[in-house]
Amino acid sequence: MVGIAVITMSMVILLSAFNGIESVIEKLYTEFDAPITIRPESGKTFIDHDSLREKIKSVKGVDLVSAALEELVVLRKGKVWVNGNLIGVEDDFITMSNLKQHALDNDPVLVDGNGYYGMFGAGLVEKLDAYVYEDPPFEQILMYVPKRNMRMRLGSNPFYSSRISLRSRLNYNKEINQSMALVPLEFAQNLLRYDQEINAYYVSVKKHLDQMSVKTQLQEKLGATFIVKTNREKNEIIFKTSKTEKAIVLVILLFIFILAAFNLIASLTMLFSEKSNDIQTLKALGFDQKGVFNIFFYEGLLIAFKGIIVGFVLGYLICFLQMKFHFLTALNINGAPFPVRFLWADFFKIGLSVSLLSLAFSYFPVRFLVKKNF
Repeated sequence: MVGIAVITMSMVILLSAFNGIESVIEKLYTEFDAPITIRPESGKTFIDHDSLREKIKSVKGVDLVSAALEELVVLRKGKVWVNGNLIGVEDDFITMSNLKQHALDNDPVLVDGNGYYGMFGAGLVEKLDAYVYEDPPFEQILMYVPKRNMRMRLGSNPFYSSRISLRSRLNYNKEINQSMALVPLEFAQNLLRYDQEINAYYVSVKKHLDQMSVKTQLQEKLGATFIVKTNREKNEIIFKTSKTEKAIVLVILLFIFILAAFNLIASLTMLFSEKSNDIQTLKALGFDQKGVFNIFFYEGLLIAFKGIIVGFVLGYLICFLQMKFHFLTALNINGAPFPVRFLWADFFKIGLSVSLLSLAFSYFPVRFLVKKNF
């Protein structure tokens, strides 16, 4: 019973921990990425038309829409040169990506009466050896992008360049923090010498509505000239890896449960041997084979299900205590408590798995013993 309880408890704790890790990953990789991204099916850019925006906004469930312009750039501060990913967006993106919770310094603002502002990933700011001031004037970062369709000549400058004020550092995930340079869309278009060209539309979905349903409607509305993806589809490998790891852990623990269940077989065999005289007495009193089978079968189920119930109680108690008192902290999440999350699907998955195994490990050994000795 103790062995079964320990394995069941381990399943509850580990799967709840994996759920917590998955929720952190989801937060890190989906808050910056818009819920839905629309890109051209072919080519790098397309023209931002009011009619196209209206078509997107007409889809039920669409909340905010921001045009976006993305490009690889070279950043310079003094003698330090660093590569980065330029992302030009509109003000709606601030709300869409929950920038206020991820800005480490000043309030997230892209443009005001004093000019354009850049918000860079914390790791990128560190690479540049830059400093974010609380008040203007902010440090100036020089950005370079290569000129398009230019014939290289001796002495010619192959880059467009422009300066932007560094207003804030942003903290999302390692990939974003090390390379992201968020700027106003207008600044990005001026730097790249674009008129109305953009790379994508970022779209947010109203609360409590299904992203996939909105995505399907958008794809039907826009046709084959655009590719529509949700943020989960953009980060598909990360989420699939997390689910695969969780499934592998569950399978390993089920194998360990099977090993623990062999103790149940041993216990039932010993019990049957000890009670052989009592069995003969029952037989003499008219007990049939089915009656003896039921006694030992239900004894096995009693042992197994007591262990399962105790395991569930201990497992969820430990998880609840971690959520309430934060005994364990997670690495690389700024000392935050190790995440734990309950899912009813896991409760039924664990319960069904261990119950079926317990039934099998009670039924077949007892059936064999009764047939052999009765």
